[in-house]
Parts: sequence; C-alpha cells; structure tokens
Amino acid sequence: MPKSMTGGDAVYETLRALDVDTVFGIPSVHNIPIYDAILRLGGITPISVRHEQGAVHAADGYARATGKLGVAITSTGPGTTNAMTGLFEAGFASSKVLMITGQVESLHYGKGKGVLHEAENQLTMLKQVTGSAASVRRPEEVGETLFRVARDVSTGRPQPGAVEIPIDFQFATAEIDIPHQEGWDRAAPTDDALSQAVDAVSGAKRLAIWAGGGVINANAFAELTQLAERLNAPVFTSTNGRGSIPEDHTLAMGPTTGLPACAAVLSEADVVLAVGTRFQGGATQNWALPINGTLVHLDVDPAVINRNYKADVAVVADARLGLAGLLRQVSGDGNEAAYTERAQAARDEARAEMRAQIGPDYESIMDAMRAALPSDANIVRDATVPAYTWGNRLFPILEPRTSIGSTSAAIGPGLPLAIGAAIGSGKKTALIQGDGGFMLNLSELATAAQYELPLIICLFNDEGYGVLRMIQSRTFEGREVGVDLHTPDFVQVSQGMGISAERVTGVAEFEAAFSRAVAAEGPVLLDIDMSVLEPMSFGAPPRRD
Repeated sequence: MPKSMTGGDAVYETLRALDVDTVFGIPSVHNIPIYDAILRLGGITPISVRHEQGAVHAADGYARATGKLGVAITSTGPGTTNAMTGLFEAGFASSKVLMITGQVESLHYGKGKGVLHEAENQLTMLKQVTGSAASVRRPEEVGETLFRVARDVSTGRPQPGAVEIPIDFQFATAEIDIPHQEGWDRAAPTDDALSQAVDAVSGAKRLAIWAGGGVINANAFAELTQLAERLNAPVFTSTNGRGSIPEDHTLAMGPTTGLPACAAVLSEADVVLAVGTRFQGGATQNWALPINGTLVHLDVDPAVINRNYKADVAVVADARLGLAGLLRQVSGDGNEAAYTERAQAARDEARAEMRAQIGPDYESIMDAMRAALPSDANIVRDATVPAYTWGNRLFPILEPRTSIGSTSAAIGPGLPLAIGAAIGSGKKTALIQGDGGFMLNLSELATAAQYELPLIICLFNDEGYGVLRMIQSRTFEGREVGVDLHTPDFVQVSQGMGISAERVTGVAEFEAAFSRAVAAEGPVLLDIDMSVLEPMSFGAPPRRD
C-alpha cells in the first residue's frame, strides 16, 4: 500500500527492501536527499569514496565478494560520466551493480537551459553500458522504478543497472509504493533439455566440465563439485569461474584451457559440459580451441548459447538448478580412469611450465602469499604483468567468491574492487597491482585508510606500463613510447594518507613484510621493486633507469 514519503526516503526504503546494507558514493547537490534519508533512518552504511569510478568499482567488488546487490550513488552529469568505466567493467564481469544518480530539476529536464550538471542525454549514455536503465518521471514512481531495475540486475545473467532521479522528485512528498519480494525467481531447465543433457553426460566416458562465472553467480559450487566427484570428471574454469571448485581439489584443472597440454585433453573429451560461460577469447585462444565432442551448454542467458561454439545440447537455466537436475538424474560409471589421469597430468605439466616461466623469485612471492593468507582471503588483481602471468592463472584459489579481477582488462579498477570486497566480506584482502594502473585510482588510498580496511596492497613497481612496454617492444623492433612513467614515492604517499607502507627489494624482504601485513589490523602497502627480482622468462625486463 502506498505511503506518504519523500522521494529520497523512498530510495532508502526500496534499498532496505532489497536487503542493501552498504552503498558507495559521493554526496552531491543532486543526491543529498537520499544521503539524508540514509543518515536519519539507519541500517545502511554509506562509504565515501574519492571518485565516482571508484564508487562503482567498489560496489562491483562488494557484489562479487558477497553475491549481494552492490549499490553506488553518484551525482548527475560529471558524477555519472566518471562512473561509466565502473559500469563497463561490471558488465564484462556479469556483476550485480545498481547505480543511482541524480538529475536536474524536472522542469528543466531536456530543455538545454544550461543548469548546473545538466546532462540531457545521460539516460542514453547509461543504456550503452547497462542491461537496464531508467529515468523516474514522477515522484510516485521512485520505488517501483528502482525495484524494477534491481530485479533486472539480479535475475538471469547479471548486468549492471542505473536509475536517474530528478532532484526535485527526491525532495517532493508523494504517495509512494515500496515493492517487496522474497528472493528472485530462478530459471529452471525444461524437462526435455534436461533429459538430453542427462543422456549425454550419463553416456560419457571422457567427460570434461568447463565452469564459468555463472557457477559463482548462481552459488552452484557445491553442486558442481558433487557432480565432478560423482563422474570423476576434470573441471576446467574460466578466470571468472575460479573458486567454483577449490583449486587444491584433485579434479580442479584451473583456468588452463588455453594451454596446449590442457587443450589437448579437452579435444579428446567425448562430452564437454560447459556451465555458466561465454567462452571468452582468452580462454579459447580466440576461439581456435577445438571442442570435438558433444557440447552440452548450460547457461541462464540464451543469447550466449551458440554465440562462440555450437551447442549440441542447449540448456537455458540457472546454473544451480541445472546442475542439481543433473545430479538427481545422471547415471553410469563416470569417466575412464585413464582420461582423468591424463587431464591431471596435463594440469600438472601446465602448472610446472607456468612456474618455470615466472621464475624463482615470483614463484616464491606467490607461494609466500598463499601460505600466509587464510583460505577465505580475497585475491584481487588489476590488469598488470604479475596478474596476467601468475595471479589470474596460477595463484591457488581455495574458496568461492575470493577471486576478483579486471575482467574487461582495464587498468586501474584493482584498488576500489579490493575496497569493496574487503568491506563486503570483512575478510583479509590482498591486491596484486601494477604502478601504472595504480595511479588511476590512487585517491582511493584515502578510502582504505578512513575505514581501516584489512587490505594488503602488493604494488609491483616497474615504473611504467609493463604490459604495453612488452607488446610495443616485440611489435615494433624494440621501439617504445609512452610506457615509461615518472612515479611518486608510493611509501611516502601512502604514509601521508595514513596507511602503513614499506619498500621491498627482494624475496626475503617480501616474505617478512607480507607476514607483517597479514598480522596488521588496517591497510598496508608494499612497494615491490621489480628491477631487483629475477625477470620472467618472457617479456621485456622492467625498467629502473
């Protein structure tokens, strides 16, 4: 039943109905009624970030670490344009992010009068990077519009959403209905599709499972692991699917589909069961990877089935419901032991090869991090050389929702993603970041300090854009441009913001410093000089001229 309230209070009430307890953002003249309602009414913690891009990235990290709706609140105009990169990343990662932004007064909307923060085409812009975006046109519609977009974000394959609300509607009092719903509907598989999948899987003797981020989104990790164990089937994962099975499990292959030994095992499979994956380019050698056996593709989004690989059996369903259906009905003895053993040998060969490539120093750093961190610690990675070479593929992920990375390969989101993950989970969070990307959201160090987060920033410093340095040098006969950077003294900068920091100039120093950071209560930054580490066996060496 509608109640008399302001539009700002209606935003608060709708967020509470959606079980939101944390929001990330920056107060503005175009959203202060919402912030005032949050302050007066309680139950929602507002996290003040330093840039709107950081707000959306943090909401994204929160969503990935918790499985809940991540919410960012921004201003109209410049605040919203600042947030676009965060929405772009959330879309790539299939993350449940809702952005609420203000808008100019309704009487000025669309008239081009030049009022403060005017953004006439803001909604059109938002629609380019969201799955659902809406503009509130009457105060009475605040609750219903927010709820509808949140439902779109949270059902099917998650995609970010955005709602703009004119500032006068936030102040206005109206009769507003606040929708409520206990949980969201999950798409169940049809009997026919499930039956076909059961027949294919039950008859397999060389079954390989390919698990993507959809397994994580659906909280289907238990069902996935149980099915793999019943059928003695190796489980390959995409980068976003890491943690869907513990990577110390004997059947866990990790994100190794693009490596020759593991690709050969996949090509031998008589059935590949792909769950919650789009078969993105990096995992498939840009779709050159052959899938020769019967492909059973289970995904909640019908649009991704047959997009990159033709499915022999298509099951459009929530990953958890689809895997539960398979668990109830599959029969047979499962895999030939020899096939699974070949898969395990290929995995071990691939891991050994990757370890050899990164060299003894990075290998020791990686092992020291894993040994010192609890199994449920968050491992967050930016787009940087250490992440590409070992953070994304080799660092062991032991629990679901603890592996978070830059899915769009953008540089810079690492720190705010880690902030959101640390706030949402309350768990120790380790960030693997490069100095170049770190500068894009350096200001969020102040956010980490303000909230005394359990965050360890491992800043791998080669004074430049290491990935691009490598690509340019290889492509253009050693010529490089724009990749060598003047970088600040990160230890002094961090300490100036109230964060403990120290410089690391060797493996032994790192191991001791990282152990101290794990034991510390608040955030710690380790500035790791890459020039003193033994270079990896590929790529240009780091510069320290």
